[in-house]
Amino acid sequence: MKKVSIIGGGIIGLCTAYYLAKEGYQVVVFDKSDLSDGCSYGNAGMIVPSHIIPLAQPGMIAQGMKWMFDSQSPFYVKPRLSSDLIKWGIQFYKHANLKHVENSMLALRNLSLLSKELYRDFALENNSFFYKEKGLLMLYKTDKVAEEISHEAKYAEHLGLEVDYLSRAEVAKLETGTKTDVIGAVHYKSDAHLYPQKFMQFIKEELTRLNVQVLPNILVQDFTLNNNIISEIITDKGTFSTDEVVLAAGSWSPEIAKKLNVKLSILPGKGYSFTLKDQEKKPAIPAILCEGKVAVTPMNTDIRFGGTMEITHTNDTQINAKRLQGIVNSINEFYPDLKVNRPVEKDTWYGFRPCTPSGMPIIARDKKIKNLVLATGHAMMGLSLAPATGKIITEIISGKPTSVNTNMFQG
Repeated sequence: MKKVSIIGGGIIGLCTAYYLAKEGYQVVVFDKSDLSDGCSYGNAGMIVPSHIIPLAQPGMIAQGMKWMFDSQSPFYVKPRLSSDLIKWGIQFYKHANLKHVENSMLALRNLSLLSKELYRDFALENNSFFYKEKGLLMLYKTDKVAEEISHEAKYAEHLGLEVDYLSRAEVAKLETGTKTDVIGAVHYKSDAHLYPQKFMQFIKEELTRLNVQVLPNILVQDFTLNNNIISEIITDKGTFSTDEVVLAAGSWSPEIAKKLNVKLSILPGKGYSFTLKDQEKKPAIPAILCEGKVAVTPMNTDIRFGGTMEITHTNDTQINAKRLQGIVNSINEFYPDLKVNRPVEKDTWYGFRPCTPSGMPIIARDKKIKNLVLATGHAMMGLSLAPATGKIITEIISGKPTSVNTNMFQG
């Protein structure tokens, strides 16, 4: 039985372990944490076929430059002297064009729809993670943003996604959970959401059932390589032989890849979230507050708010109070009856989303190391794309045709 080692126990790593184990592989997952936190736990829990436009898009450079000087803005690149940042920025600039967006949209849609189908299968088995298909409201307050969001929605419609364009009154009729102060919204009816912590609990239980070995608090230090094939993984807890390696370590993937002389252009995009527990009054439908780029997700009796994308480095563990305040301000402007206060630091979660300069995930065999498969760079869409990524990685390792075309995910 072939042994597959997965480096990274986030949602991508665990979903990959699930599909590999189902296929009959012997699977071991390595993670440097205790697997109780990470991007997979604090994110907005959205499954978003609507998100077909990558981060690298026309106008993003100019918009990003404006936001650089606003301490509460939704997107920010932390200035520092770093060759990685400079190289990433040049590649981002090269990808921020219409041709790249047009090539990316179909690939992202197909990956997302496959993921949603697989989540639906999980939920039919055991919906302990509150999977719901209520769509996503793109709420806006200004005519300028209304035009941009409607323009994006036309692309989605063209690709077969179901979209409604709502007036202020229609939003109020649909969103009955709390009052909204908006001029309108686009309702992506294709989208879904779940409670991330509960899903992580569910998938871990599935892995136990499938005899997957999950090793927490273990540090991958090096590899034994023979003829560009990894034969062993060297850790602080011993050496492990392996037949295949999947690198799914999110924002930490480049530093692990470096040990194999593999270059990955991925930078961490730091995001914040906080969860209000047992809320009687809360929005009923997940939403993006467009002007502030804030995600709002009802999760059973709780509500989670998340936002900001701060391109930084993995040692940046400070919580930026101004950026957090920007999220809170947006919430109160869009939902005047909620009256949300800025959470204290201990109730604020942050995580690093792995961002490629193309805005596209990497789901592919490495070009140099023959038994290394990459599953990383999913930015804000790790949860949304995890089951599809896990299934495709399993197909790649098994030598089967992939469920969707992966040409755009080669890194």
